[in-house]
Amino acid sequence: MNDLYYIAIEGVIGAGKTSLAKLMAKRLEARLVLEEAEVNPYLEDFYREPQRYAFQVQLFFLMSRYRQLLNLPQKDLFHPYLIADYLFAKDKIFAYLNLEERDLVLYERVVHLLETELVRPDLVIYLQSNTERLIENIRKRNRKYEKQISPDYIRRLNEAYNTFFFRYQEAPLLVINTTEIDFVNDQADFDDLINQIMHPPSGVKYYIPKKG
Repeated sequence: MNDLYYIAIEGVIGAGKTSLAKLMAKRLEARLVLEEAEVNPYLEDFYREPQRYAFQVQLFFLMSRYRQLLNLPQKDLFHPYLIADYLFAKDKIFAYLNLEERDLVLYERVVHLLETELVRPDLVIYLQSNTERLIENIRKRNRKYEKQISPDYIRRLNEAYNTFFFRYQEAPLLVINTTEIDFVNDQADFDDLINQIMHPPSGVKYYIPKKG
């Protein structure tokens, strides 16, 4: 794909999307856009009391992601690629998982107005993993605001992500199963992913890395 420029990386909490984005940005000398999850003032409260804070945390994320992506450059003379560790459209995954029906009606009205103004990625990478590996990764990084997350929530979120990307058609999609690899600490695993990413599909491609 000769016009590959804007790459968005997605995955459930703990999948390694930010780690991969940083590694790719360094390797490809790309401009890096990172989601500002930790600045959401409702996030820790949400993991403690999901029903009470679901709408507040969702709306804050929606507007934060919108503002961050609104003025992305079409091209950058100093960087051959633009890499983001999130996809704006994934906001709906959390909305439909966590919001009550009356809040969803308002949410849909707002998101419809916003999404039409944003540029779609040239490639979306979905880092797929099993729930056990995701929980293990979350525990290892030991972030304060994630300690309240229940294993059941990660399971339901993982199922929602898989359903969303099974139906996703808005951009070329590369689905990579990362359950058995460690692209952060294993150079061979990372090199293999880079090779797959730099030869992206025109539609959808599922890739299961082989160890050894």
